[in-house]
Amino acid sequence: MRLKKHYTSREVAAQTGLSARQLQWWDRRGLYTPSVPTRRTAAGGFTERRYTPIELLELMVLADLRRRGFSLGRIRRLLLVLRTRFKVRLFEAIEGGGPITLFIDGDDIYARTESGEYFNVLDNPRQPLLVLGQEPRLRQVTAREHHARPAARTAATRARGNAAVRS
Repeated sequence: MRLKKHYTSREVAAQTGLSARQLQWWDRRGLYTPSVPTRRTAAGGFTERRYTPIELLELMVLADLRRRGFSLGRIRRLLLVLRTRFKVRLFEAIEGGGPITLFIDGDDIYARTESGEYFNVLDNPRQPLLVLGQEPRLRQVTAREHHARPAARTAATRARGNAAVRS
């Protein structure tokens, strides 16, 4: 992936697996607003939303959380808690890039501070968790580029393909 100053909605959609319509809906509802919002042009049309590389990384994480079944309400809560409780943006909490690191166990998201305290971000972000024995087995939250799976071939497309091979 080549870094650019700004990415269009289409580029973000291709790399995250989100649709341009989802990005538009998230912007309108205030869930995730791009750094360069859409605006009306002199000709009566609209410009395309533009996202920074940091926003692209954050959207990769949010898209992955959506694919894992996290609701938009839980994603909104995650972003709010990171901003208000921990005073960080999402990109500062992924891949060990800031004062906290995010981990996931499937259903919940946890934050580990630099001092080693764990917090359940979605359920009780003010109360540190008591961790006994070994550290919990959690997977660190990372930004991953979405790779679309090839569409499954139906019987009709296989038949057309086989007929083309025979002729």
